[in-house]
Amino acid sequence: MSSKTADHKLDSAPIYTAIAYTLVAVIALICVLPFIVLVSGAFSSESAILKHGYWFWPRDFSLEAFAFIFRYPEDLFAGYKVSIIVTVAGTTLSLFISMMAAYVLSRKDLKHRNALSFFLFFTTLFNGGLAPYYIWLSRNLHLSNTYAVLILAPMFNVMYILILRSFIRESVPEPLIESAKIDGAGDFRIFLKIVLPLTKPAIASIGVFTALAYWNDWWTAMMFTNKDTLIPLQYLLYKMLSSINLSAAMSQHVSNLDMPKETFKLAMTVIATGPIVLVFPFVQKYFVSGITIGAVKG
Repeated sequence: MSSKTADHKLDSAPIYTAIAYTLVAVIALICVLPFIVLVSGAFSSESAILKHGYWFWPRDFSLEAFAFIFRYPEDLFAGYKVSIIVTVAGTTLSLFISMMAAYVLSRKDLKHRNALSFFLFFTTLFNGGLAPYYIWLSRNLHLSNTYAVLILAPMFNVMYILILRSFIRESVPEPLIESAKIDGAGDFRIFLKIVLPLTKPAIASIGVFTALAYWNDWWTAMMFTNKDTLIPLQYLLYKMLSSINLSAAMSQHVSNLDMPKETFKLAMTVIATGPIVLVFPFVQKYFVSGITIGAVKG
């Protein structure tokens, strides 16, 4: 009782509140400053960046880098479309299947549960290599140049499955599952009605990381697609950056080639991270809501 009273007094103390807010504000400022420099550099001219370096606001305001990126807007919007489809579909499917796998592994009545867990963990240490991976997906499964390869190839992360399994063990009481079975509920109904609602914090956390992995994935598209309609935004920007570097190398011998390079990288980062920055506050709402549900349950 006395401990709770002391904590309440500490939380309500003006000095404690001021120090806490100040500390959080300083940390937030340190985190956001690099992004401010990034945005200001993207809206600066190439000559100002080369002459004065990076600063917190544009020294010579210019949209040259964005104009260069948006020379072919239909390609950019097509890249956005592919990235959004792959991110939404891939994250939803990945979370659902990973949660089912984690729930199965968390069941004590599953035969060979330890052997199956070891098999999954073993794949995090060793794999067949890049060549067999490419041959298996492209020649045996015939997934090249399809949306399926962009969604399925980065779908499973064994560490996420093991984390979800541990969270289910700690958050879903065994008597609750047993009582549901006595009432006639099947495993899939228990999974949908009991396990998923009680594991929202873990689903929200893993979902954010999975969505970011899908959004930033350009390697899968580079390996398995050559159709223009299946190029995600990140791979499209990667190809544009490669063209910039090639042109910069040629400009050493051809004097009339002049295009932004440093500002192009910054503008490219702004375009690539912009949607995630805009969407994250809405995702964070569900993330915090899930944590709150877990806290009330505890």
